[in-house]
Amino acid sequence: MLDSNRTSGGAWNALAARAQSLADSTSTSRRTEHPAADHVVPYVIEELASKSLHFTMSEIQSRMRLDDPLALDLEYTRMMMGFLLFVPEARRITMIGLGGGSLAKFCYHHLAEARIDVVEINPHVIALRDQFHVPRDDARFRVITGDGARYVRGRRNECEVLIVDGFDGRGQPPRLCTNRFYDEARAMLAPGGVMVVNLHAGHRKHGIHVARIRRTFGAAVLAVDDFDDSNQIVFARKAPLFDAPQPPESDSCSGLEAGARHQLQAAFRRIRIAQKDQRP
Repeated sequence: MLDSNRTSGGAWNALAARAQSLADSTSTSRRTEHPAADHVVPYVIEELASKSLHFTMSEIQSRMRLDDPLALDLEYTRMMMGFLLFVPEARRITMIGLGGGSLAKFCYHHLAEARIDVVEINPHVIALRDQFHVPRDDARFRVITGDGARYVRGRRNECEVLIVDGFDGRGQPPRLCTNRFYDEARAMLAPGGVMVVNLHAGHRKHGIHVARIRRTFGAAVLAVDDFDDSNQIVFARKAPLFDAPQPPESDSCSGLEAGARHQLQAAFRRIRIAQKDQRP
């Protein structure tokens, strides 16, 4: 839920200044009267071709194409869908962090057999779900207001895929990067299941976070940089080792329509190369 903001230009700067001013004033008022006063109030910027969710102007939390709201517009989101190479028929998916709902929408619409629970701590983010076309709760999809770190505690073998993409106004919350969290996340996974974590590659504790994941998951860890090296996606499997990813000619994505498969091809290729390079 974090990507560098590279848009430039006078029109953008003027819009950004107005949005930041509005966000600052709104945040101040809501902190004094809203029961969720501890949570930063995000704001939305709409351009001609896209709509984006922000906590600050320097970073995009989520971005949606207006001509295709279901598309995964940011590279790191396509990389996170790489779990399909290892768990091609996931039936239970848990996500920590909603943001603009890019991953939640994609999984809901393209993985028709999956039940999806999304845990989001910030009620102001959930309040924007309609603006980003996040589906309504139903028998196989729900958004839960709660702390992701607390949510995983005590749960055993509950999902095949756990997606950790929780960021707030200060970056990745420390409670989602502890040894205890990764231990409990592994316990929550079914045997052979995969945890997928979005890490900010430039964070001063990035190496520590990856080391903690390796401590919990051992050799079954694969770290893959996105194309601009701003994010690193870490796949960690509840298994002794990471199996080789499904080859391109396999049926691992046969349930996806052609357009969805096309979106993921470059990311899948990068993951396969990273695993090949990691082998001794």
